[in-house]
Amino acid sequence: MKRLFYFILLIAGFSSIHSCKDLTDEEGNPLLDLNENTGLIGPRALSREVTNVGQIAQYEYTGLLLTKVITEKASITDVEWSGDKISRLTFNGFLDLDNDGAIDSDSISYTQQYTYGNLSKLTMISENRTVFRRTPPPVGSPPGTPAGPYVVFAKTKAIYVLTYSSTTGKLASIVMRRGNDIPSFVYTDYTKAAYSYLGDNVSSVAKEVGKLTGTVFEDADKKFTFDFSSYDSQISGYTLLPFEYKVSVLISTDINDDRGLILSPNSPKRASATDMMPAVPVPVVVSTNYKYDPQTYMTQGFGINYFYKPL
Repeated sequence: MKRLFYFILLIAGFSSIHSCKDLTDEEGNPLLDLNENTGLIGPRALSREVTNVGQIAQYEYTGLLLTKVITEKASITDVEWSGDKISRLTFNGFLDLDNDGAIDSDSISYTQQYTYGNLSKLTMISENRTVFRRTPPPVGSPPGTPAGPYVVFAKTKAIYVLTYSSTTGKLASIVMRRGNDIPSFVYTDYTKAAYSYLGDNVSSVAKEVGKLTGTVFEDADKKFTFDFSSYDSQISGYTLLPFEYKVSVLISTDINDDRGLILSPNSPKRASATDMMPAVPVPVVVSTNYKYDPQTYMTQGFGINYFYKPL
């Protein structure tokens, strides 16, 4: 797996974190307002995540509710609400589905419906997803001939079932079943994520990916463990995002659990990822130091700058 860890890529690409005033947007324009957060009094929202090579997330709100997220390659997530709960989420854009560390050229479109159970906890997500791929140039075309238009490459249906600890109420697991959206539909693939905690913070995520035969989970083809430790005592900006949206980030690809820290109220200074399939697993470990604003919200860590706005 080339993309073992989200932060490894960030640190490799942004190992020398420049002053915020030196950053530019995707068009090369200086991000002149990046030093604006000397401190916010009162309610706030997470506004943007920016690295020294560009913006990776922009959060938009209607009143107090998150309604749109713009991520890399102009990908857009629209968030719909029913009362104080997210009911539906729609994504149109690009993801790293093959986990090679680069956003794919395939275009992805999916819709997720959210179901709630006891105590209004999110218990199930049903998803319909379509992958669009450009047609290759005709055989014999000269070098440099552009690819053709996007056409449907694959359509899938998936169900994500969430369970919670009976003692702490925290998210315990997410199990996904997925199959090709064809007339003789059956579930053929699964993922399992199990969450462990130290206090309120996620300390480890164990991930399995494999095949389904009927209702039988076959032995996993891939196994990973993602660990988070040395948490600070300050406030993570991700606490300002809805839990349901954070879950949607974690399940956007089969292996996105290096982002498991977004479920934590604090921020880990040390993180690791381990491929558990080799006879002798070897963890990949990264660490960071954080910066904070006067209200103790994290403003920089792992090569990402976090910006807030008042609500």
